[in-house]
Amino acid sequence: MDGSWLEWVLGVAFFTIYIFCIFTVCMITFQKGRWVLGIVGIFMPFLWLIGAILPPRRGSRYEAAQQSYYQQSATMAPPPPQPVRDTNVKLN
Repeated sequence: MDGSWLEWVLGVAFFTIYIFCIFTVCMITFQKGRWVLGIVGIFMPFLWLIGAILPPRRGSRYEAAQQSYYQQSATMAPPPPQPVRDTNVKLN
């Protein structure tokens, strides 16, 4: 074998982390409308983290989904509690 056992383990671990980042951080970067950071991030993955942290661009999918979520949660707010009615019952 050309490589040692440790090189294989580290290589597989880093490749697994890279694939995980493609399906999470990279997708968030593209959804936020950060296309350049997403494409260049293929070669320098730390740019995906920067793109995922930056606020979304106007009109991006991420912003539309976020606004939809906020509107839906505002309309699904529980109704205010009903006032207690006076029943004129006296307790002795």
